[in-house]
Amino acid sequence: MPFLKRVLVIDDDEYFREFMQSVLEGLDYECIFPDVTELLEGTMPEADLVVVDLMMPKVDGIEVLRALANRKSEAQVILMSGIAKRVLEMAEKTARSLGLRVVGSLQKPFRLAELWSLLEGVAEPENTNAQASVQPLIADEELHAAIEREEFQLYYQPQIRLANRAVIGFEGLVRWNNPVRGMVPPNLFIDRCESLGLIEQLTWIVVKHGFRDLEALNNAVGSEVTLSLNMSVHSLQNLSFPDQLHSLAELNEVAPEKVVIEITESGVVSEVGNSLDVLTRLRMKGFLLSIDDFGTGYSMMEQLQNVPATELKIDQVFVAKMAKESSSRIMVEKIIELGHQLEMQVVGEGVETQEQMTFLKDRRCDIGQGYLFCRPVPLGEISKSLRDFAV
Repeated sequence: MPFLKRVLVIDDDEYFREFMQSVLEGLDYECIFPDVTELLEGTMPEADLVVVDLMMPKVDGIEVLRALANRKSEAQVILMSGIAKRVLEMAEKTARSLGLRVVGSLQKPFRLAELWSLLEGVAEPENTNAQASVQPLIADEELHAAIEREEFQLYYQPQIRLANRAVIGFEGLVRWNNPVRGMVPPNLFIDRCESLGLIEQLTWIVVKHGFRDLEALNNAVGSEVTLSLNMSVHSLQNLSFPDQLHSLAELNEVAPEKVVIEITESGVVSEVGNSLDVLTRLRMKGFLLSIDDFGTGYSMMEQLQNVPATELKIDQVFVAKMAKESSSRIMVEKIIELGHQLEMQVVGEGVETQEQMTFLKDRRCDIGQGYLFCRPVPLGEISKSLRDFAV
């Protein structure tokens, strides 16, 4: 049975309230119908979940959401309404921007199965203090020593040609293999390396490992593949970076046209000065360029025509929300269209379901990458992962 004990249903429709009460109490929830006026005045019963109708005669649901946010409510929220789906999606985004824990939304009339599906997605509140204690602060000296000892390795995630499901490349994702902590994810050390001025050294460790592993990746697939590596914005400010990268490629007998340098949309635009110089010279030397997380950063429209990119990567946020949000579907479609018009390949990131893959393939997205195909794995597990993918 669900862990929740108390649910507030904020809706003025008596029939709907009776329906919700029968459903929720049948699942062992305690169902409460607060007075909306009192709620806005600051009186609100404690609850684990709040179900809000956005359109009520005396008050609209956004005011309710604002009241919840002002009270710093930890309750999870489900939005419901008969308004247009696009408006409902915008209300959901508004609720999240207010800091509320939104489970999802339902457009009335909805089926009981849709409500049940949302209720199944309600998660037990996280113990954030306990989570923080799991990862002790990483000392500066520890990171400096890790760079010096090169305690880093790459995990590789395949990139799939959607038209025929062929593996055409890999993205190399850095991990910190700490002898005491074990495998440390990048979100715990990348920003720290940036702030400590270690990111350039980490970049060259990543490049060196990637170039060294490329031949083994080719052998695992049985054909030549591309290698995608993420670059810091600091590298784009280093005018000698293209020459250094090309020299290292020659030393490792790596063809530049098989190396994709991934740069974030925000990084290119915020540091546009030297960036265009460096990016242009990278392309002149044969390296491919990919704009990562496209659609979520700075406005790119004015600069996109000047950046000599060969690839656009649709941010996984849009891919994840395609099934629920029409606005995300439209964004994905337009990014694919824009990329193709600029003669770029388009990659859909974060593909986790067959439905997402089919949508991208039907819209002529070139490449897919995500857990549906394979999780990032160390070099030694690539062959097994590819065999499992083939099955």
